[in-house]
Amino acid sequence: MIAKAPFGATGHDSSRVIFGAAALGEVTQREADEALPLLLEHGVNHIDTAASYGDAEVRLAPWLREHRDRFFLATKTGERAYAAAREEIRRSLERMKVDQVDLIQLHCLVHPDEWDLALSEQGALRAATEARDEGLVRFIGVTGHGLTIAAMHRRSLERFAFDSVLFPYSHVIMRDQAYGLDVRRLLAICRERTVAVQTIKSISRGPWGSKEQSAATWYEPLVEQEHIDLVVHWVLGEPGVFLNSAGDLALLPRVLDAAERFSTRPDDAELAHLADDLRLSTLFA
Repeated sequence: MIAKAPFGATGHDSSRVIFGAAALGEVTQREADEALPLLLEHGVNHIDTAASYGDAEVRLAPWLREHRDRFFLATKTGERAYAAAREEIRRSLERMKVDQVDLIQLHCLVHPDEWDLALSEQGALRAATEARDEGLVRFIGVTGHGLTIAAMHRRSLERFAFDSVLFPYSHVIMRDQAYGLDVRRLLAICRERTVAVQTIKSISRGPWGSKEQSAATWYEPLVEQEHIDLVVHWVLGEPGVFLNSAGDLALLPRVLDAAERFSTRPDDAELAHLADDLRLSTLFA
């Protein structure tokens, strides 16, 4: 079974790997139903989805009807204005056929102009706090991509007591000195304030570029088990950090298998050798 750890100050012990339900966005209901039992087999008890992940919320509904009490359930709204976010949050509950989600997240809040609107009196944050007050959600988080997101998350935490953050984290991206420094500062704040930390893009190999896309992920992923082991174990070697699984069902068993066998963090030399050998690159310029 995959180890569990406190998910920030929520009172929930979540599996160190969170199921990234983006993997359900473009699959049939049958494919979703066949894949989801893997979560129980490996002890995964936390699902992360989003309104923008295609049909993912709809695909989760039958599973949640049988297993809702076994999972910490998170979704996201990408809307920035109050009325649109309010509507989208309620639509997500309807699509999943649940009365409440555990975590609503302001999705991909990166651009300063969008940040200003979302955290204003007429923004998405107001819709999220109202949903929390009404019992539709329990906690509120914020997510994002790109090399500025760790710094932006720090700014968000100064404005509002978010319960969780989500951002890219891998050995390759941490080689960017400015981003690495921002992430370390963010991690320190999150530990001080007991904010849950979720990470993404752990098994990214780099942009697809001119290659033919052979996976559902928008980046080229690592596919060999030995390579996935190294990068997953490196992420899980950061105490208290959670890893969100990749957006392709074919990769899910390999990520879960790697996480279940985690014991110690591989050293930086091993990851540097992997990066050089496979020519790994960051997704973000």
